[in-house]
Amino acid sequence: MTCLRAATAVTPLDGGITNRNYRISTAYGDFVVRLSDPESSVLAIDRGDEYLNSVAAAKSGAGAPVEQYIAGAGVLVVHWIWGRTFSEVDVRRPENLPRIAEACRMLHAGPDFSCDFNMFDIQARYLALVREQGYRLPERYEEFLPVVSRLKAAMAESPEPTVPCNNDLLAANIIDDGDRLWLIDYEYAGNNEASFELGNIWSESTLDDDLLAPLVHAYWQDESPVLVARARMWALLSQYGWTLWASIQDSISPLDFDYWSWGMEKYERAVRTFDDPRLGDWLDEVARP
Repeated sequence: MTCLRAATAVTPLDGGITNRNYRISTAYGDFVVRLSDPESSVLAIDRGDEYLNSVAAAKSGAGAPVEQYIAGAGVLVVHWIWGRTFSEVDVRRPENLPRIAEACRMLHAGPDFSCDFNMFDIQARYLALVREQGYRLPERYEEFLPVVSRLKAAMAESPEPTVPCNNDLLAANIIDDGDRLWLIDYEYAGNNEASFELGNIWSESTLDDDLLAPLVHAYWQDESPVLVARARMWALLSQYGWTLWASIQDSISPLDFDYWSWGMEKYERAVRTFDDPRLGDWLDEVARP
């Protein structure tokens, strides 16, 4: 691998909670090398799809150019993006919401991805694994499964066309080069509803409730209650599903990270929505044409 053989400096990168990432400096430029855990396949990560979707994201202009992929070795090399990694504080700034929406539109208008992403299917797959292996489940988790079935039926009434989505846009996966934003890390990428992307962004950076409608409006140029409710309900499902991701990682990951606490923070927010008296109204909204 040219960039590794020509490396003049290798710097571990902080922030990854699934993989080990390194910045490689060379005479040809700087790169990021991602080394993935072979057990990550249980988390519904397909490394071949990650590579193909990273290439497609680069073609859209939203993602970093891809340098190399070594199939079967868990190695993906992409070009380093010079800029500042966003924090949750950056995502929460109202002036950044239109910039985030613009970056998402660029990605969503690009080439289709090689796979689909359906959080209902992933949550069910995670739950089956957790039950089979006896991993921890938080209190009341299975109590909400009937509500999730209602949500699935409501979402199916008027589905959005799918577009290529990152599906994991936490703040650290957004880079500001001073002129525009870049979206990185395509582990969970797949064709999905744009409203999932928006709801997940809102959830991952724990935006205030009153910032969801402005984010939806910045993307769609429309602030209809249906679109806002759809993003909110996808956010709920993402919190509910990623809770199980945390339970699995808490049991299998070799990385030194408190996955359980990370997941419980999401789950507690999901519980507040499940228990919210407005939930029925939101479900009615997403079922409307």
